[in-house]
Amino acid sequence: MPQKIDLEALCAEKGLRITDQRRVIARVISDAEDHPDVETLHERASAVDPRISIATVYRTVRLFEEAGILDRHDFGDGRARYEAVPEAHHDHLIDVETGKVIEFVDPELEALQKQIAEKLGYRLVDHRMELYGVSLARKS
Repeated sequence: MPQKIDLEALCAEKGLRITDQRRVIARVISDAEDHPDVETLHERASAVDPRISIATVYRTVRLFEEAGILDRHDFGDGRARYEAVPEAHHDHLIDVETGKVIEFVDPELEALQKQIAEKLGYRLVDHRMELYGVSLARKS
């Protein structure tokens, strides 16, 4: 489950002007327990403030992304998905049948990635891993 991050506080730290509509959008993103796309963010934000347009959500998401407080993901379903920049690194497993995104951390995998980089003559400074699969529990 995604960790709860206060985007409003991050906006303040970055010196971003926070309008009422940006505040609503920041709260919606902070409260998300999934990785919503812009349309989903708009749906949730306009339920709080019906005056928020889809264009405002697009502009705000781009602003947050440029400020480095929002991560954009492409999980292969043709939609950009978003999450607040996490405080701790994690990877993603995407169920290709349902679109469900599962966050995970595996210390053995992290160590192996570091070893691979070193074996190739590099010091690993960052990475992003996305695994795609189908549930073994689902009946065929």
